[in-house]
Amino acid sequence: MIDVRLLRTDLDATLAAMARRHKPALLSQMEQAAKLDSRLREITAERDELRARINEISKQVGQLRRDGDTAGAEALGSDSRALGEREKALANEHDGVATELRDILLALPNLPHPDAPDGKSEDDNVVVNGPHGLLDDYPEHQRVPHWETGAALGILDNERAIKIAGAMFTMPRGLGATLGRALCQLALDRNADAFEEIRPPSLVTTASLTASGQLPKFADDAFSVERDDLWAIPTAEVPLTSIYRDEILDESELPIRLMAYTPCYRREAGSAGKDTRGMLRAHEFDKVEIYAISTPEQGAAVHAELVARAEGTIAALGLPWRTIDICTGDFGQAHHRSFDVEVFSPGTGKWLEVSSVSWVSDYQARRANIRFRRTGQKGTEIAHTLNGSALAVPRVWAAILEHYRQPDGSVVIPEALRPYMRGAEVIEPR
Repeated sequence: MIDVRLLRTDLDATLAAMARRHKPALLSQMEQAAKLDSRLREITAERDELRARINEISKQVGQLRRDGDTAGAEALGSDSRALGEREKALANEHDGVATELRDILLALPNLPHPDAPDGKSEDDNVVVNGPHGLLDDYPEHQRVPHWETGAALGILDNERAIKIAGAMFTMPRGLGATLGRALCQLALDRNADAFEEIRPPSLVTTASLTASGQLPKFADDAFSVERDDLWAIPTAEVPLTSIYRDEILDESELPIRLMAYTPCYRREAGSAGKDTRGMLRAHEFDKVEIYAISTPEQGAAVHAELVARAEGTIAALGLPWRTIDICTGDFGQAHHRSFDVEVFSPGTGKWLEVSSVSWVSDYQARRANIRFRRTGQKGTEIAHTLNGSALAVPRVWAAILEHYRQPDGSVVIPEALRPYMRGAEVIEPR
């Protein structure tokens, strides 16, 4: 969540920053939050003053009783009880206002970085790297959608996946399943030089999902296990954020770099009819996440590192790619600055997002209470967090089937993946 102190000390500038998201309703919510915060501080001041007065009266009553002045003690006691009733009323109002303020702050998105491009929608995103490896035209055999190639090769069996689990589930099989596993292992191996591998739980508590910014905003997009108050993770970013929740780190430890392979679960928008064929959208998919916790000063450099790592893995696969600087109007809830890596799909004629790499400043760490202590200084500060897809399987898998498809319908396995394919170099019809 954003720092409530910004609403107290520089409301106009904070409103101006949020206005770059081009959602006027957010500004009304921020103004309401500022009013609630002001009222909360008024209540706190009055309540503290009352408590001090009640304590003072209590001492006076005790002294009067010791002096034998029962009437005076009773009169002051009556005053104290009246003040106590007022204190209780203020305490109740305090709790109500505090809850309302927290609910608004949890719903508000992050403030954009000053260098993020202005824009209202994805149409205003800016290409900042590439395209690399894009052909002027693609031969007919590469313009076959991956779902047709996958079915013809017997490596994608979505009909049986639907029979097993329902719509929007996929099932690679044979070398198709091996290909997905190989992609994950490649991503892990390429980042193992600097990132600690974690295998976090795939189910998390409400507190963990809230800490990452998924709740309350995206409750309808998540899969829940209501009986146990658990949620299936939409990305490994969620459990990785909570590893250091409510902890204080030393500045010398930062940046902390983590990576994780996990299955991910989302109620994808494709269920409403968009990109429902093949592997492009699914309720469950595999992904390798790269994640970092940093000081504010380290954030920009670590963000650039994560972007470069995501780009490098896609480039190593020989796929045509480009990087997009996401505009403020297309930001996700937690984004402070964000870049997407995209690959071109000749089978659909579209650019497909395969990695989103985001610097979320202190937005998640404030919710998760992840703090750090600077060397030689007292007190603590909120850390910054960053995350990105080192590789998400479905769309990369799809792009490989289209780009490496041969005139005879077979698919050549990219060189970078062959060490993980049990000796297979080509996928041919079974």
